[in-house]
Amino acid sequence: MRIVEVRASVHQIDGKLPVSGKPAGDTLRVVCEIETDAGLVGLGMTGRFLAHGTAAVINHHLAPAVMGLDPRRVEAVHARMAKLASERGRMSGINLAAMSCIDLACWDLWGKSTGQSVAQLLGGHADGAEVYVTFGFPTYDDDQLVEVARLLVAEGHHRLKVLVGTGHGGRADVRRVRKVREAVGDDVVLSIDANEGIPLEAAVAIARGVEALDIAWFEDPLRNCDARDMAELRRKTMIPLSAGQMDGHGSRFRDWLEHDALDICMPNSMYNGGMTETRRVASLAQIYNRPLSDAGGGGVFCLHHVAGFAHGTLAEVHLGADQVEAALFHKPPTPVNGRTTLPAGPGWGVELDRDRLRATRVQPT
Repeated sequence: MRIVEVRASVHQIDGKLPVSGKPAGDTLRVVCEIETDAGLVGLGMTGRFLAHGTAAVINHHLAPAVMGLDPRRVEAVHARMAKLASERGRMSGINLAAMSCIDLACWDLWGKSTGQSVAQLLGGHADGAEVYVTFGFPTYDDDQLVEVARLLVAEGHHRLKVLVGTGHGGRADVRRVRKVREAVGDDVVLSIDANEGIPLEAAVAIARGVEALDIAWFEDPLRNCDARDMAELRRKTMIPLSAGQMDGHGSRFRDWLEHDALDICMPNSMYNGGMTETRRVASLAQIYNRPLSDAGGGGVFCLHHVAGFAHGTLAEVHLGADQVEAALFHKPPTPVNGRTTLPAGPGWGVELDRDRLRATRVQPT
């Protein structure tokens, strides 16, 4: 089986948050499809950052390099792209996002050609994963935040995540998290996420302010998540730390783990170079006895790595990103009573809605 065509396009899907009706954000996606001489088509996707630039890198630089390769030889395809994406040193940003798109499409093809899901190719530990819900967005006022939390618990969810460090101020962040805890009770798992937005001192203050609320993890707690600062924060709080959703390639995780700076590994194959890179991160996590989760709106793609590995724990449900999948896919996986089951088909197990794909396409200006 050989690659005969690679095409990438940009799509915008506008969603609204429940209760407030405000924009959900995270509206752009780069969709990549790879066709083979066997008639199979593989799907890859990446997110909103420099979307038109990412699509251009795929179409004009990476696609010609992988033409004629066997997509099932994912390490060979990945190595070919890596030489183009970065001549030396570490990669991040648009080059990793572009590689992610193609790599994910190759894993989809590998699965389809063998009749297996990507999770099965990774090891097939489980048929799905328990989930947590990212819902606590800064556009919600305190009352709306509490209302959405109660609605989610009523729907069967019992793991929730609230964003902090988003401009409300540290004391307001602590107040908002406390109100959610009071509203949902002690049996609901509650975590917080700073999206790499605050300095060490602010993160320490927030952590100390919410420690008594039984916080399950503090995600991306520091600006740039510097390994030394993460280790310092870890020494100053009892809350487990997690990171990796946007730049979680293998070298990044190695730094965190060697500095004893991380409790939970959260790679996202839409941004880190693809499932080939996530597989490397998963091996590191196993060696260091760290659980493997996901974050950053990776949806069905990250669900497969959480289900595939024995140390996979929780997959993310994201109130914004999940609306994108609901718009672009026929029958995307949805959670039931706090758990999402893998789709039944091979590869990712999802198929694009061609009508919606055409309707949402954004042409470069």
